[in-house]
Amino acid sequence: MQTKTIIRLPQVKQRTGLSRSTIYSLIKDGRFKAPISLGARAVGWLESDVSEFIEERIKASRKSA
Repeated sequence: MQTKTIIRLPQVKQRTGLSRSTIYSLIKDGRFKAPISLGARAVGWLESDVSEFIEERIKASRKSA
């Protein structure tokens, strides 16, 4: 079984190069997976979901070029 890693917003921003507002806008539009609740005031994303998003963006970029 593969270990799942949860990353917080600063890491998501660093990995994607997107701002907080852009990430939440993409979530609202259904183009970025919603975060997982870690507690009353904490959320995180599965690292695999973020990696999948990045791969999809690469494929879409290369396809249109």
